[in-house]
Amino acid sequence: MTVTAYTLAVVLDLFCLFLGYRFLFQPGPAAAGYGVPADPAGDAGAYLTIKGLRDGALGVVGLALLAFAGARAEAWFMVCVALVPLGDTLIVLRHGGARAVAFGVHFATAVVVLISAALLFLV
Repeated sequence: MTVTAYTLAVVLDLFCLFLGYRFLFQPGPAAAGYGVPADPAGDAGAYLTIKGLRDGALGVVGLALLAFAGARAEAWFMVCVALVPLGDTLIVLRHGGARAVAFGVHFATAVVVLISAALLFLV
């Protein structure tokens, strides 16, 4: 169970880094994948950059907590971070995005993050 808990946590943290990179360097496709397309050359460009920095920072903090503070700190971090994909679910729904993306991507991510937290609490 320990290997599974740590592996899932690392994968989720690395995924946050990947999302951050994608929003910083491929903002158009990243926004479309998010569920609310945006024009990076227009007003949305700054917001896409902010999202990239937010996601990347969450990945770095998650990895640092796991490496230097341990499983319990990472578990609490995951509980708190689950608010982000839950909020993303609402954002996609509120701005006319597909329900399949809202629930199949964002809500499902929140569930996986909470499962990760539960596994880490059990370690």
